[in-house]
Amino acid sequence: MAAHQKKARRQGAHLAVIDESGLLMAPLVRRTWALRGKTPKSAQRSGTREKVSVAAAVWLSPSRDRLGLFARTLVNGYFDNWTSAAFLEALLRELPGRVVVIWDGLGGHTSRYMTAYLRRQRAWLTVERLPAYAPELNPLEQVWGNVKTVELANICAPDLASLRRPLRCGFARIRQRPTLARAFLRHAGLSF
Repeated sequence: MAAHQKKARRQGAHLAVIDESGLLMAPLVRRTWALRGKTPKSAQRSGTREKVSVAAAVWLSPSRDRLGLFARTLVNGYFDNWTSAAFLEALLRELPGRVVVIWDGLGGHTSRYMTAYLRRQRAWLTVERLPAYAPELNPLEQVWGNVKTVELANICAPDLASLRRPLRCGFARIRQRPTLARAFLRHAGLSF
């Protein structure tokens, strides 16, 4: 069992893995079907660099019997110091009590502002960092891949706000299938 898991269990804290991802307006083209001789076309605005930023947390309860998925979207913006702090505060409202957070070394997570913010939150929050580049250790990489290849595949969204509905549907599907979320945790090497 990893050190952060032992720390969470010893403190009687929730264990939450947090990650951010971005979705561009360009569709993620996957396999589709069409009548023979009728090639499907996807209409997309070209030349746009607009994106939706999404932050999510997969969490386990202190007794490790409850599993949850918590997410927030930010249209045409990036998760920075302010939005990362707001995400953590929203997570606190969702998970009362102590929380051990595991996240990557994104610049916004290691800034002076965020370091000072985390110092003030020590009463309820402990932060553990993933190694510099280790996507295989982050279960949310599996969540992103799953949602992007199922609900977001082949979608030509007319605007950024219309990407929110398929995102919500994907997260709802994973919430309704706890065995799928547990498989993502196991794939990352988190035992419980």
